[in-house]
Amino acid sequence: MTVGAGIGVADGKLMVLGNCVLRDVKENVIVTAASGGALANGAFIGVVSDQIGSRRIFPIGKLEGLRFLCVFRFKLWWMTQRMGNRGQDIPFETQFLIVEARDDSSTIDDESKGGMDQSALYTVFLPILEGDFRAVLQGNEHDELEICLESGDPTVEGFEGSHLVFVAAGPDPFDVITNAVKTVEKHLQTFCHRERKKMPDMLNWFGWCTWDAFYTDVTSEGVKQGLDRYVYVWHAITGYWGGVKPGVIDMEHYESKLAYPVSSPSVQSNESCDCLQSITRNGLGLVNPEKVFNFYNELHSYLASAGIDGVKVDAQNILETLGASHGGRVKLARNYHQALEASISRNFPDNGIISCMSHNTDGLYSAKRTAVIRASDDFWPRDPASHTIHIASVAYNTIFLGEFMQPDWDMFHSLHPMAEYHAAARAVGGCAIYISDKPGHHDFNLLKKLVLPDGSILRAKLPGRPTRDCLFSDPARDGKSLLKIWNLNEFSGVVGVFNCQGAGWCRVGKKNLIHNEHPDTITGVIRAKDVDFLPRVADDRWCGDAVVFSHLGGETVYLPKDAAIPITLKSREYEVFTVVPAREVCNGVRFAPIGLIKMFNSGGAIKEMNYKDEKSTSVVLKVRGCGVFGAYSSARPKRIIVDSEEIEFEYEEGSGLVTVCLRVAEDELYLWNITYEL
Repeated sequence: MTVGAGIGVADGKLMVLGNCVLRDVKENVIVTAASGGALANGAFIGVVSDQIGSRRIFPIGKLEGLRFLCVFRFKLWWMTQRMGNRGQDIPFETQFLIVEARDDSSTIDDESKGGMDQSALYTVFLPILEGDFRAVLQGNEHDELEICLESGDPTVEGFEGSHLVFVAAGPDPFDVITNAVKTVEKHLQTFCHRERKKMPDMLNWFGWCTWDAFYTDVTSEGVKQGLDRYVYVWHAITGYWGGVKPGVIDMEHYESKLAYPVSSPSVQSNESCDCLQSITRNGLGLVNPEKVFNFYNELHSYLASAGIDGVKVDAQNILETLGASHGGRVKLARNYHQALEASISRNFPDNGIISCMSHNTDGLYSAKRTAVIRASDDFWPRDPASHTIHIASVAYNTIFLGEFMQPDWDMFHSLHPMAEYHAAARAVGGCAIYISDKPGHHDFNLLKKLVLPDGSILRAKLPGRPTRDCLFSDPARDGKSLLKIWNLNEFSGVVGVFNCQGAGWCRVGKKNLIHNEHPDTITGVIRAKDVDFLPRVADDRWCGDAVVFSHLGGETVYLPKDAAIPITLKSREYEVFTVVPAREVCNGVRFAPIGLIKMFNSGGAIKEMNYKDEKSTSVVLKVRGCGVFGAYSSARPKRIIVDSEEIEFEYEEGSGLVTVCLRVAEDELYLWNITYEL
């Protein structure tokens, strides 16, 4: 039986476009074709069962011998990544799974012979919401993939079971994931994909956070030293950590009642949360879901009247523990998120909200407006194990989270032994950039690589994700892999490379641990194809050649199609590469604009590029920012004009690097007009 455009069960196997992904599939498993949506090769997996109950587990089939990546909740609040090749490697609370299958004639080593392995097939599993139930994936000791279905309310026991997991497949992993989420969006109609959401403008400006700067000693004097525009204020989704106290004068209309959280056994098995235990002992004042819009609206309207531009809403996953007597976790979360987003829309017109401590699908599949989400556990400046873990976790979580919202990489310190490492990662992350330095304690040389004098940043266009050849390797634990994170600008790509080996979340100790104090130096390669969408910013005549500029090395390399550059990094080292499609102009000169080469994301400075006509040898750019602007030209330019003024330039015969110096513009967000006559 084959349904779902090439996805179905035949002879006890889940077949995906001719490839067996699961074996020994249970007889009660059903496959239903997706009706429309963004993806043709997709179907829903469900089960037929006469069981009822608020928590049920259904084996689906065996996963053996295929590489996979999953992201799962290792804490109530947060996700992280896990790689493996069999069912028992899949942890509890897995919310996203991508499996690699390939033709029998191909091998993993094929990837090293010419770039990306074109024989690979990527199958995505998205456990979703059905009615009042939420599905997640997990593995068992028999290598079976299981669906765990929960309502979060002992009285909510009946479920349909036909649409529990969406499965999709294709040759490009990033397109498959995006189109799978868009198909689920059409099916559920309870959330919106990131591309349909309004991004708050604060993402484009350098920011500062009071938390690490002052911790609990926040004062008006201290805050004033860091203020300019876009002020956000913190609150929990329930008001405060412990909610809203019942029976308080002038707050009775919120009808708050004391509730005692009950966590999912799956979450508890991954980590027992001290914070949750405290709330469980003392109870939480939960505002009546029918009154919670009034609570949010009164809070937010007051903040807006005081000049506040938005809020960071923490502890969102606490709602999943409070579903009893409210129709279950899904219903409670949806009521709260609808009320929250309605209040944000009314009071903060720039969509001023950062979602935080919110890595569960109850909220993700219920968010129609919220556009920014913290992508990992906190930045912990004093925990040496946390820094490499932070970078890897955000990158892999973004593969999933980035389909719903723009991931936020959290604040960092500019004066810190790992400051450059964190800064480089944020530059390729496509995220907001903000620090939590104490006023006056800054590394301005580092900040100048991130921020322009007017306070704006060169933000890349997409959520930064691991490159295709990093999807199934473990850059934190395997001792041999580098992490490469790619992103896109208007006319170029950017790749950050990081040695993240040596630390990770320990499934035995249930915490982050350093498992290798002295990780090895690792060598990898950079290719133009590492920027998966690079052809989308090149013209139709692009032949595949590119120019690659290394930020730390300062080297400009012309890279023929499918060629590679070696990169060697010691423990906790990084490098950032700008990757630009090379174009041949009519006189045979090859040209590629690089950008502001002293900044991490050099190519983010280029906003427009035009060739005057097919016969012209002139290239016209519009560029934002100041400092040294670099471009590649295979021949020395005849002259360069900036805003109608011919200026001096330097040209390196060996590398082809052309540089000019742009002064600081008087106007905010000013665009320079640069003309290269070749």
